[in-house]
Amino acid sequence: MAARAFDVVVIGAGPGGYVAAIRAAQLGKSVAIVEREHLGGICLNWGCIPTKALLRSAEVFHLMHRAKEFGLSADNISYDLDAVVKRSRKVAGQLSGGIGHLMKKNKITVVMGAATLAGKGKVTVKTDKGSEDLTAPNIILATGARARELPGLEADGDLVWTYKHALQPKRMPKKLLVIGSGAIGIEFASFFNTLGADVTVVEVMDRILPVEDAEISAFARKQFEKQGMKIMAKAMVKKLDRAAPKVTAHIERDGKTETMEFDTVISAVGIVANTEGLGLEELGAKIDRSFVVTDEYCRTGVEGIYVIGDATNGPWLAHKASHEGVMVAELIAGGHPHAVDPSSIAGCTYCHPQVASVGLTEAKAKDAGYSVKVGRFPFIGNGKAIALGEPEGMIKTVFDAKTGELLGAHMVGAEVTELIQGYVVGRTLETTEEDLMNTVFPHPTLSEMMHESVLDAYGRAIHF
Repeated sequence: MAARAFDVVVIGAGPGGYVAAIRAAQLGKSVAIVEREHLGGICLNWGCIPTKALLRSAEVFHLMHRAKEFGLSADNISYDLDAVVKRSRKVAGQLSGGIGHLMKKNKITVVMGAATLAGKGKVTVKTDKGSEDLTAPNIILATGARARELPGLEADGDLVWTYKHALQPKRMPKKLLVIGSGAIGIEFASFFNTLGADVTVVEVMDRILPVEDAEISAFARKQFEKQGMKIMAKAMVKKLDRAAPKVTAHIERDGKTETMEFDTVISAVGIVANTEGLGLEELGAKIDRSFVVTDEYCRTGVEGIYVIGDATNGPWLAHKASHEGVMVAELIAGGHPHAVDPSSIAGCTYCHPQVASVGLTEAKAKDAGYSVKVGRFPFIGNGKAIALGEPEGMIKTVFDAKTGELLGAHMVGAEVTELIQGYVVGRTLETTEEDLMNTVFPHPTLSEMMHESVLDAYGRAIHF
């Protein structure tokens, strides 16, 4: 069968790939997208979306237990884990189906199968009917990543889980060990803890959520411990002895090893890019610890090959992948897009309380040589937060003392994943403290705390 020719072939239909395909099609290019598993990729099917659906169920369950505080009554509160999971899968399925509709609407050819680069401008796809060849002068790799597995801590789907197993749990863990306290680890720790599991989190770094500002991660830790979570920082799981129905974890801390028993372990120790076996290195692309090395425009140095999303440089976030997809499509179409600035990409963690941030932490700003002004504002000083029954949280802003540039913003508390975009827009528009101070924030809203935090950096906070 003769090869089918396109202007652009995208490999991987996650939030990087499918967005790149749509934008390229909008710009008049003929596009094919290759996907080996599900349209929507990990994010829609096994990551961002289904986890948020689970966490929403946990949040409602938590609020039901607080009914009395709000003058309401709710008796015999319980949950059906299978039904919670079923709702999560239904949400994921609905969105995945929507991607299929978007592909049709934009006249994008979808090829289901596993792709390899057969040479410059050539892609071979192994489908369930055999193999198919596609050609294109431009190939966008959006192959994503998978859970990293450490020797001896590998998942078995029974006693030791990855995020995939945790999204469709066979049982409710009674005593759960979560290895790793990044966004994935903490979100699952928060979900299972809210539903009543006895949760222990082990983190090798000196604090949980190690990419966040130190004050924010300390605040979050206090809240998690108040909720009954046990947190072991500067600790490492050296070994797991599996003897169903128990796992014995050997945890090393301060030079001493202790053993603890659990019925379930979730391993959330980072990711590995899906870049092997594609034929990238044969074409001359460089790979560093599984991630493809690219420039700020996602170019690999091999003509016509771009890599976006989790298969290349961090931060490894769906919204960064989507933005890179648009940027590369516009570059291919002869445009002059702005390069994606990693420091202006927000990170969001949907635990309880939520955590969100953009830009430099206070420590990183100082390390970079800035003289800083720092503002803070607590949720307890905000009328809307108190009315919501969510007085625990804080917003922190970091400014360049010389120019007033907003260097970073860091938040912990209710709905901060929705609030952070205000500061993201501010950074994109190169806002200064004066612009933010002169902005009138609506009342009563949580967003007023964003204003107060800026005012506080300059000794002008009103409500605290």
